[in-house]
Amino acid sequence: MSDESQHWAPRDPSGAAAAPGSHQGEPPGKSGKGRKNSRERRTGWRRVIPTWRMALGTVLGLAVLLGVGIFAAYRLVDIPAANAAATAQSNVYLYRDGSVIARDGDVNREKVKLSQVPPTVRQAVLAAEDRDFYSDDRAVDVKAMVRAGWNTVTGKGKQGGSTITQQYVKNYYLGQERTVLRKAKEAIIAVKLNREETKDQIFEGYLNTSYFGRNAYGIQAAAQAYYGKNVEELTTAEGAYLASLLNAPSAYDVVAHPDNKPAAQRRWNYVLDGMVKEDWLDAAERATTEFPTPGETKPSTGLSGQRGYIVQAVEDYLNRRGILDEKTLATGGYRITTTLDKAKQDAFVKAVDTNVMSRTSAERKADRNVRVGGASIVPATGEVVALYGGIDYTKQYVSNATRRDYQVGSIFKPFVLTAAVVNNSTTQDGERITPNTVYDGANKRMVVGPQGTTDYAPANEDDVDHGDITVRTATDESVNSVYAQMAQDVGPGKVRDTAVALGIPPDTPDLTASPSIALGTANASVLDMTEAYATLADHGRHGRHVLVEKVTKDGAEIELPERTTDQAVSREAADTTTAVLRSVVEGGTGTAALAVGRPAVGKTGTAEEDRAAWFAGYTPDLATVVAVMGQNPKTGAQTPLYGALGLPRVNGGGAPAETWAAYTEAALRSSPAQEFDLETAPGSDEEDEPPLDEDSDGSTDPSSSSEPTTSPSGTTESDQADGTGGTDGGTNGTGGDGGGSGETGSTGGVGGSERTWPTKPARP
Repeated sequence: MSDESQHWAPRDPSGAAAAPGSHQGEPPGKSGKGRKNSRERRTGWRRVIPTWRMALGTVLGLAVLLGVGIFAAYRLVDIPAANAAATAQSNVYLYRDGSVIARDGDVNREKVKLSQVPPTVRQAVLAAEDRDFYSDDRAVDVKAMVRAGWNTVTGKGKQGGSTITQQYVKNYYLGQERTVLRKAKEAIIAVKLNREETKDQIFEGYLNTSYFGRNAYGIQAAAQAYYGKNVEELTTAEGAYLASLLNAPSAYDVVAHPDNKPAAQRRWNYVLDGMVKEDWLDAAERATTEFPTPGETKPSTGLSGQRGYIVQAVEDYLNRRGILDEKTLATGGYRITTTLDKAKQDAFVKAVDTNVMSRTSAERKADRNVRVGGASIVPATGEVVALYGGIDYTKQYVSNATRRDYQVGSIFKPFVLTAAVVNNSTTQDGERITPNTVYDGANKRMVVGPQGTTDYAPANEDDVDHGDITVRTATDESVNSVYAQMAQDVGPGKVRDTAVALGIPPDTPDLTASPSIALGTANASVLDMTEAYATLADHGRHGRHVLVEKVTKDGAEIELPERTTDQAVSREAADTTTAVLRSVVEGGTGTAALAVGRPAVGKTGTAEEDRAAWFAGYTPDLATVVAVMGQNPKTGAQTPLYGALGLPRVNGGGAPAETWAAYTEAALRSSPAQEFDLETAPGSDEEDEPPLDEDSDGSTDPSSSSEPTTSPSGTTESDQADGTGGTDGGTNGTGGDGGGSGETGSTGGVGGSERTWPTKPARP
């Protein structure tokens, strides 16, 4: 049978096979040959191409899904809270009278109202970023987004394709990351925001949150950073340049990147031309507009001078007292009112400038190392009313008022006397220690303990042998051998405890319980020593110093700890020490302090190797400490002050005491002078002091000599304080002041080598 004879043929309903070539159901006599069957099956490559019905259905389905997704996202995505960076502001530090000391913060931003921004500056920003912002109700420019995406994909550079509303959402609510999810959220939030806020509100927020380079966030900070003026003073040309920076803040800074100036100018021209096109700028004015080169980049001056030191001290105070930790304070927006008195702060700066800095010379190498620290406290309240940290915070970063790395020298000695009275201490012979107790003031006299001699024999200033001498006179002349022995008699541990009770922090470096503690081996700060002296001034009542009076944020006040006081040492002990310190000013090493013109007491001190010179003193209503320190500005190493200020030595009775007197006189000028109201220990009165016309060896007491004694080598007690004969010069070598080249007895100026000691008659 042939293939043809077996060809299958359809049958009609009657069962008869249809004629070959015909189609079932066709009217008889009509042939289907040549007619294309619309139901013919697709074969070959055409099978992979969807029909138009399939394509249309898919598009419609996707459109529905996209619409549902957008609707759901719109409903689910809310306008979030502002991100921390967008709301960060500076902390404001104030004097107690409300005047501003400084503004500090990681984010340089100062918000302004839209009305403060000149119209041409606003128009320049619009010309640069979104010319249709006010005329177009759409918050999202889909066409621009698609174009930007295409340019990015094709390698024409990354472009935002965002409206000002979208950019504001990114700056204020989201972040700077470039992801599809962030972009989608940005668009949705922008649409919602556009319905809830006015165009002016959005534009104002945009101007205050945009980054312009040079750490400037917002148009006001940018105006200051680039042109040193407020936003209200910007010209059209300057506004156009700032608007240009929004596209590439760092790259278009023509001062930082002069090689990019052509590109920056092209962008600037684009902005101005856009303003002309939008009829915001006259073509004639445009033709005469010149490129406004910005000023040099400058370090922040907000913390220059004393401001940075004050901010540093306040931040440390808030952190240490548990009021605000560093991270919390860094969020910004705090308004901090300090206890600092602006008039007293200015007086301190002037006193340092007059008595120290004006005496320095660029030609003297030693003067390059001069540093000054100071602090002043009201004894009755503990309020810090003035702080001097250094010449300028932007030049000398470390505050000399709060640092704890310089030995305090002989200004520590009064704490030994206070401890003696507190503990009813006695000498090795069993005699109660009072200001009139007689000690052997021989140079390098071995300190004697309960078990016999020790290995400690400190030298006196310039190796002077003072012979038998009272505690009062030994304080006047700052005799090391007497105070080292007295510390041993009282007990070094008790001396340490008394110092801590007065206000010296227990963790102070080198606050070691040994006889050398009397000579000031401890590295307490100027502020620490001021607090301790304020306790003596307040008759032994101690309360921690107070530096912050009030803290608020967003109008809410932060609770501050209440200051409490206690009787740290007996009034008798404190007042006895005060009485002895009065004679230091009246006829001892601190006579320069007499220039204050009112009752005052004080003590001089010199650190090891003359690396620092101190004066600590007080009136009944103000306690102040001044220190002149030596430090190499390059290496940071402590250096001796030999030759500084044009003097052989800088002593505590010289520049420090003179600075103290000048400041205290100015600070209290409007206050009536007060007398000390003292209740001293028995046997403390000067008239009870035993006669000391001659030393034990028959020689005249050197303390009554009219001339200071200078050793041939010119060494000081700080150089000769080793326990075995003075060759160490280490931690035992502090405490020196007076004598030598003339600290002792100077009456108004440094350079005491040209002066004589005041003649002091033998005490009756």
